[in-house]
Amino acid sequence: MNPDSNEHFYAELPLQRIPLPDLLSDKKLFDAIPADWHVIITDIKGSTQSVLGGRHQDVNLIAAGSIVTVLNIAFGMNVTVPFFFGGDGATFIVPASLIDKLMQALALYRANTLANFNLELRTGTVPVAEIYAKGHHINIARFSRSAALSIPIVLGSGLDYAEKIIKGDDYLMTGHKPQLEELDLTGMLCRWDQIPPPENKEEIVTLLIIAKKTEYQAEAFKKVLQKMDELYGAPDIRQPISVSRLKLKTTFSRLGTEMRVRLGRIKWFELVRTWVLSLYGYIYFSTKKGKSYLESLVEMSDTLVIDGRINTVITGSASQRVSLQKLLDSMEQDDEILYGLHISGASVMSCYVRDLKDDHIHFVDGSEGGYTKAAKMLKAKLNK
Repeated sequence: MNPDSNEHFYAELPLQRIPLPDLLSDKKLFDAIPADWHVIITDIKGSTQSVLGGRHQDVNLIAAGSIVTVLNIAFGMNVTVPFFFGGDGATFIVPASLIDKLMQALALYRANTLANFNLELRTGTVPVAEIYAKGHHINIARFSRSAALSIPIVLGSGLDYAEKIIKGDDYLMTGHKPQLEELDLTGMLCRWDQIPPPENKEEIVTLLIIAKKTEYQAEAFKKVLQKMDELYGAPDIRQPISVSRLKLKTTFSRLGTEMRVRLGRIKWFELVRTWVLSLYGYIYFSTKKGKSYLESLVEMSDTLVIDGRINTVITGSASQRVSLQKLLDSMEQDDEILYGLHISGASVMSCYVRDLKDDHIHFVDGSEGGYTKAAKMLKAKLNK
């Protein structure tokens, strides 16, 4: 098959606007990823120890930077790729026409990350055909979560299989050499301070859920999401980001960290210039256009990922979370799911902004390394 013939497979999927539990109930609305596509996974090795050591901001920024690296290349080639933010890394499903260029860019990004932050970013890829040959599946749908944002929903064990291979001790990296040209991380902005829960909310909950049996994955996820709707209300009600709680953080230290992720080094003239320009943000966000951007920022915050497991950041009261945990504990006892959970007092957000009007997305995690700490809890259960 010509590798270019299906490179728009994902973009051409119908956009599903029905409630998410209903989507999960109808497997006919999911399509298998083409066998000649590839899964790419980025992951910071030893991220748990880095987070425990207080480096959760660095971990989040580097994970977000790997997404920006991939999306800028895909955008330049007019290809839409599904991707999934995981706090300490990301997952992508890409056509064959992009794989070499993306892996070369990620190889350079990996080298920059090691040199500037002394953190090792694993960057691996597994052909979808190999995943299918091992009996795993990757079935995908495009889900419209709001008028402005659509997200990929994946069922099957294929991405989990790819992750286990790439994170395994005996996995051989792809051997792609770093690209020669400078990395393009245009649009990477990480200038928001930690974000407290919205008014009348008490806490931020970061939650990871896997199904014990892949064949009952959709049913288990539907059960959890319906309970969340019942306890917390609709997704916009449990949204952890709110305009009133947003606060810019434009210190030299924060901007310098962002610059090292983007450029691999500090350019002092540009750092001062960026700091001066960032001061304009305080004025811009008080204008009509600025307020409109902040409202769309909330709407386009990536707080739910379903990539063969549920990854979500929500807000609510302690009593709501206790009620949710009762269901999760019961489902664990019945061998339906395993889960990891972290409770914090704030969210953290990294941003990818191509256009202030309608082309931006914001990656959300619980503070103090929410996804990483939830994953630690989940791994402990898996290793029992």
